Amino acid sequence: MWRTLRSTRDELHLRLMLARLCVAPLPPQVGVRLRTAALRQAGFRIGKGTAFLGMPEITGPGAIYDRLVIGRDVLINVRCLLDLGAAITIGNAVMIGQEVILLTTSHKVGTPGCRAGDNYVKPLNIGDGAWLGARCIVLPGVTIGPGAVVAAGAVVVRDVAAHTMVGGVPARVIRELDPGIRG
Repeated sequence: MWRTLRSTRDELHLRLMLARLCVAPLPPQVGVRLRTAALRQAGFRIGKGTAFLGMPEITGPGAIYDRLVIGRDVLINVRCLLDLGAAITIGNAVMIGQEVILLTTSHKVGTPGCRAGDNYVKPLNIGDGAWLGARCIVLPGVTIGPGAVVAAGAVVVRDVAAHTMVGGVPARVIRELDPGIRG
């Protein structure tokens, strides 16, 4: 249950700490490309045209740099949390609102003496063109399909089909969206 000294050291993520330090003086919505460049230099795979309006909180054990893949032309707003216990893959042209939480780690239900049982991790996938509204939470193992919309404040516990709007706690389908034709 308690971490060893080595696992604590491994979670320091010195490259990430340095990236955060380099952009710390910047106020939100200033230097959006500098945040992206700093995160790339730290070792994350981030596509061209992607912008961070604020530096996200990035957590996870071990080799986190291989667990985050962000496509082209993505916008990630302020005070977001990316839990990299497992992989998070974000497609192209995705919009992520303020204070969105993407979780890949949780607990199984434990015994009556401690209901937060053993940890488990599952990857997250967010399809091209999706929009995650402010303060929504996406739980481990969820795939959000291309063109889907997650309403502000929703808690997503299961996959969201392409071109579908979901909302609520837990998130449920609100309506199907027009997939449109790109020419």
